[in-house]
Parts: sequence; C-alpha cells; structure tokens
Amino acid sequence: MKIHAEALLFDNDGTLVSSMASVTRCWTRWAQEYGITAEDFARVELHGRPAGEIVAELLPADAVPGALARIEELEVEDVAGGVVLLPGTAALLASLPADRWAVVTSATARLGAARLHEAGIEPKLLVSADDITRGKPDPEPFLLAAARLGVDPARCVVFEDAPAGLAAGRAAGMKTVALTTTHRAEELVADVVVKDLSAVSAQATAGGVEITTAE
Repeated sequence: MKIHAEALLFDNDGTLVSSMASVTRCWTRWAQEYGITAEDFARVELHGRPAGEIVAELLPADAVPGALARIEELEVEDVAGGVVLLPGTAALLASLPADRWAVVTSATARLGAARLHEAGIEPKLLVSADDITRGKPDPEPFLLAAARLGVDPARCVVFEDAPAGLAAGRAAGMKTVALTTTHRAEELVADVVVKDLSAVSAQATAGGVEITTAE
C-alpha cells in the first residue's frame, strides 16, 4: 500500500524503540515506594499515557507533584541499557528529510530525549507531555506536531503501537499506521496494520514523502 504525506509523526516507546522492561521495572518500584497495592496497580494502563495521568489515578492530588518527579527520576536513571531500537527504525528514519518527521511521545521532554539519545535518534522536533494540556487519546499532541512542522494535519501519517495513540491520530484527522509490537492486530484500529517499521519504506518527493507498507 502506498500513502502520500507531507509529514510522518512517530510515537516513541513501542514504535521507534522498546523500553517496556524499563517501564515495568521503574513503575513497579515506584508503586512499592508509594504503598500502592498490586491490585490497584494492575488496573492502571501504563503504556502510551502521560505519567501525570497515571499518577493522578493512583494518588491524592497533593502527592502528585512529588510522585511525578520520582517516577521521572527512576525512569531517566534506568535509560542506560533499558532502551532497544526496534526493527526498521534506523533505516526508515535515515530515509526521511529531517523536517518531514517528528516524535510525539507521552513521556516528558527529559525522559523522551534521553531514551531517543540512548537509541541514537536525534529528531529535529520532539513533542512531549511537557508541551500539551491533554494527552493521547486526545488529538492535541499530534495537532501540535503538525502545526510546528507547518503541515496540514490531513497530510500527516501517524505511526503508533497503542490504541490511545491511534485514537489520537484519527481524531486529528490523520492517516494511521499501527504496529503490532505491543498489542494484537485485532486491538488496533488503523488505516494500515504492520508488524513493525521494517515493513515500511519511504521515498522523499518534491511534495513530501511517499510511504510504502507491506501488509
């Protein structure tokens, strides 16, 4: 399948890189430190959501700022050796003009940049949880990325592995490509579903980027 676009917007964790082992390790330690029961912790969806939303679900409002700072500290400290580049990421990004793609992550700017740097990825534009007021599945993160790139949202393609991120892309009026790196295909609603970025290739054109996917 071929898709013509002006810009490509990538989620980070589960799309470009995998840090799931680190996420689980750090959040489990954090929950233990704050006395959160295993039952309460198991009910919370960790993947693809800003840490602030997760913390607010589990703790009283007055405890949120300190707890949020603590989980960021734990995750940043765990970056070294805790990030794995996913298949196809390096080749795809290397084929793209720097001003035609961005990373849109639910992590903070500090954590998102640290994970990307660990994987050898240096995006020209990173939109993080620090830049927005509403996280995925709200379209705000992707709409902000499109605005900063100066591209019509309808001419953007979102690459995501999580249902919340795909919902955000659809709500932004963008085409969506789902990766089955963390969820089963039947859990993902997208224009195209692929196993990972190794099934995606791109060619720069005068008007943007032509994407080819192997379904």
